[in-house]
Amino acid sequence: MRLRLEMELRAAIINGEFEMHYQPQVDSTGACTGAEALVRWNYPGEGIMPPNEFIPIAEETGLIRELGAWILTEACELASQVDIRNIAVNISPLQFRQPDFVDTVKNTLANARLDPSSLIIELTEGILIENFEDTVRKMDSLQKLGIRVAIDDFGTGYSSLAYLKQLPLDQLKISNDFVRDIATDPNNAIIVDTIISMARHMGLKIVAEGVETNEQVRFLGARGCQVYQGYYFSEPLPKALFIEYLESRLHNRHSLPAVT
Repeated sequence: MRLRLEMELRAAIINGEFEMHYQPQVDSTGACTGAEALVRWNYPGEGIMPPNEFIPIAEETGLIRELGAWILTEACELASQVDIRNIAVNISPLQFRQPDFVDTVKNTLANARLDPSSLIIELTEGILIENFEDTVRKMDSLQKLGIRVAIDDFGTGYSSLAYLKQLPLDQLKISNDFVRDIATDPNNAIIVDTIISMARHMGLKIVAEGVETNEQVRFLGARGCQVYQGYYFSEPLPKALFIEYLESRLHNRHSLPAVT
């Protein structure tokens, strides 16, 4: 099964069987300011396959380099066509470690005619602590181009505050593992509260993912969360539906529950 899936994955890249979905990100005023780009595999005969079922294989086989380049291109082209300020793209460790990674991103932006400040590169904590000097050098280069850098799923990895304070970062993204139970689990509430407070003192923007309820929005808003992402606002949408979503939000913002 594993070998067959790998062969099919190689063919899927050649045959263009992947498609991008975009999950809206909403600010504290209820306006949609951006989206996270999420890849899906339109698996022949089976329908849409979620990334957790094929991304690990793509990473292990090295196919993630080609697939990751396609994802970045698609996301940048979409962002250049619509009225959003931010497009966030997850970058795999193998992709990030390529010697020409920064040049690849720069060329992709130029080809899409996208302002670099519109792109947010999302990295996991695991990437940050591997080959720390190379990580800092690349992050510095990205920021000098105007690209912003975020830590995805912050708090679930192994980065320490000693590392964190040395990194040229723009934002932290709180994992839905913590957001999910903030209204019922005191420990998760304390963790999220601490992350938001720390980010604020470090001058970093906070994005909370996995937001699904009024209670979560109230909790996060009361503590100064700036950006929300989750099914409370919208599921990840195919390109055409995402564009429709943006058009519907031009004059009708999300109504966020009052912070108490």
